[in-house]
Amino acid sequence: MPKNLLITGANGQLGNEMRNLLATRKNCFNSFFTDVETLDITDAKAVSHFIESNKIDMVVNCAAYTAVDRAEDDMVTCAKLNVDAVGNIAVAAHNFGARVLHVSTDYVFDGYNHRPYTEEDDTNPKTAYGTTKRDGEKLLLRLAPDSIVIRTAWLYSPYGHNFVKTMIKLGTEKEALNVVCDQIGTPTSAADLAAAIFAVISADEWHPGIYHFSDEGACSWYDFTKAIHRIAGIDTCKVAPVRSHEYPTRAIRPFYSILDKTKIKQTYGIEIPHWEESLEKCIKAIKNS
Repeated sequence: MPKNLLITGANGQLGNEMRNLLATRKNCFNSFFTDVETLDITDAKAVSHFIESNKIDMVVNCAAYTAVDRAEDDMVTCAKLNVDAVGNIAVAAHNFGARVLHVSTDYVFDGYNHRPYTEEDDTNPKTAYGTTKRDGEKLLLRLAPDSIVIRTAWLYSPYGHNFVKTMIKLGTEKEALNVVCDQIGTPTSAADLAAAIFAVISADEWHPGIYHFSDEGACSWYDFTKAIHRIAGIDTCKVAPVRSHEYPTRAIRPFYSILDKTKIKQTYGIEIPHWEESLEKCIKAIKNS
């Protein structure tokens, strides 16, 4: 009998990719897709009622406040969604016997490393967004210790607002762009993350704890932009590399946030594609949409 699965934040990048994936695997789960209009996860009573009345067996929390710069001036709202709402899910899941898989971020780290971050590395967020995501992780694992947290980075997809779609748009509108070249990470397809999440939630054994997932490889935002334009066939826009101090933002971005994926690969047998391979698939989907 299929388990009842709740996907929160279903209208976001990852939520949409989970919806696409689960549509091809209907025999595996009886899926409930919600966003703020159908379930306000900041409302503890609403979350509890939904999980109880729908006999939810598993929750994949894709919902988050992700406006990194705006969060610096809106910490209250950011914390409400990234901390309080996670606590609501944790309490309800624990009370009614559901398991939780929660998606977190590389921003829980300060970005000062010179090697990929492991799950055992100390967190030291430098932004309001990163701080609330770190606090959400801690709250979840305290209230529902049987939970899984998957940290990811540089997420993009054909859905919503993201770096890939923005660079395609700017590349067709502008003759020149300046893009930061001294922040290093791994672009990650939301479709690849959705596939990894499915592998975890459908596995024969559930292994609680924190995991890292991104696509393979590494690059700067400048390298990423050059690849986007090359794959999208944009050759009329000159892209120039700049240092972070030349392109100041409200929130400090990690200079190095590559994630070590050894644990999730070994525990769940997941094979991860290189970021350029997945980028090609995404841009093809964007062009065909």
